[in-house]
Amino acid sequence: MSAALTEFDAKFFRTALGRFATGVTVVTTTGLEGERIGLTVSSFNSVSLEPPLVLWSLSRASSSLAAFEQCERYVINVLSAEQLALARRFATGKTAERFNGLPRIEAPGGTPMLDALNAAWFECRNRSRYVEGDHVIMVGEVLACGHSREDPLVFHAGGFDLTPARERQS
Repeated sequence: MSAALTEFDAKFFRTALGRFATGVTVVTTTGLEGERIGLTVSSFNSVSLEPPLVLWSLSRASSSLAAFEQCERYVINVLSAEQLALARRFATGKTAERFNGLPRIEAPGGTPMLDALNAAWFECRNRSRYVEGDHVIMVGEVLACGHSREDPLVFHAGGFDLTPARERQS
């Protein structure tokens, strides 16, 4: 029989959430001073096809919150299994150093994005924001997108799954 939560326990809740496999993204934008900003996010989801809407959430304690609340556009870079190092780089360390050594690549609307190894990307207009609990839910209207044949990077149970999709299906 599986374990069950009878009294609320944040660690237990987090472990239960970790049983849901998610893709890994890096969300990028231009900061208030014109600098490139990006961070690793696994809370990405589709909302609507008409109009094309997606969502992701950001901790209210994030040092990047003001930039993402005030930016006009951002890009959600869906990482491929080949981009594990980028996932780790944008999840830790100093925000100002995350783009060091990376080429300047822009989505069609001029928003900074990562390289062509992305499994997919979505350039979004910063449409709306909702404060819920300790996070802000960001809803973006997709203005442009693209995808490749690269296998996505998957996060599950506190770790990355680097098994190619074709092997997971057999």
